[in-house]
Amino acid sequence: MAVVIIGSGIAGVSFAEKYRALNADEAITLITRENEGYYSRPMLSRGFTKADIEQTIVLKSFEKIRESGIAVISDADVYDINSASKSLSFNRQGQSQTLAYDKLIIATGSAAFIPPPYLPYKDLFFSLNSLTDLKQLRSFRQNVQQQNSAPHWAIIGGGLIGCEVASDLAVAGDKVTLFHAMDRLMERQLDVEDSARLLDVLQTAGIEVRFNQAIKSLGKQDHHVCVNTDSAYEFDGLIVSCGFKPRTGLAEMAGLTIGRGIKVNEYLQSSDDAIYALGDVAELPNGKLYAFILPIRSQALWLAGFLNGQLQESWTVPVFTPKAKVHGFEALHPPAF
Repeated sequence: MAVVIIGSGIAGVSFAEKYRALNADEAITLITRENEGYYSRPMLSRGFTKADIEQTIVLKSFEKIRESGIAVISDADVYDINSASKSLSFNRQGQSQTLAYDKLIIATGSAAFIPPPYLPYKDLFFSLNSLTDLKQLRSFRQNVQQQNSAPHWAIIGGGLIGCEVASDLAVAGDKVTLFHAMDRLMERQLDVEDSARLLDVLQTAGIEVRFNQAIKSLGKQDHHVCVNTDSAYEFDGLIVSCGFKPRTGLAEMAGLTIGRGIKVNEYLQSSDDAIYALGDVAELPNGKLYAFILPIRSQALWLAGFLNGQLQESWTVPVFTPKAKVHGFEALHPPAF
């Protein structure tokens, strides 16, 4: 049987390695658009205080994964899944190729969500969702620093990632202004008390936090980006951090049932019996997506055991407590999922 995994994040790699450990014979192929190895996405938000982040963020090279008996096709862009013929098509190095599967695992994760009003201004801001994004941000930051000035950043979005990135930039010595549409930080994850404590920690780090902000437009003035609300503000750089959006495009084109993510049953199986989904992209019957490391890894290990006949019961959500990687902050009442 040929098992193919799309995606080289924690979901795809954890599944592939566990499946190989349980099954020494079947062909396992992992296909990914990445080309620098398996890296830790959560470490991206510490990418400014860690000088060697571009080396330490890579947990395992693709060559190391290949040594364990897993075929890895890197730097490949999958553009079609043909569920009728059980095959997928991808571009690599300018050539189109086809790969057959018996079982397909979609672990494509999520992209940064860009609110539609910001799309016309996409050339004016950064997002932080991949190692490539981090490298672009670090290069831009270095260019500003070479002009003998500490960058002044605007960050739009006071959720988990926005707060983490704001904290790391401030601790690294940059000036940061955080714009948030709501009246408190991380309102989806924290209670009112912890949200207030987080605000105090960020302000103590020198971050200016602006609540109830409606961004009317973005613009460019000389070498600065402009954020226009009721007033106009100029910054060296702008990061939009407004959450994530599951990458469902391939699944939708393949005719799978889509909601916020790829709809799966309690066995992580999509509307096609041969196709499963893992991680950020998988929408469970309760309507939830579990975009945190512990449940994603749990899904991957469970599915490997299930498809090898080691497990019969459906996947259940482990109890986990997400943590915000904000310097100097720890929630007193962290939410349990």
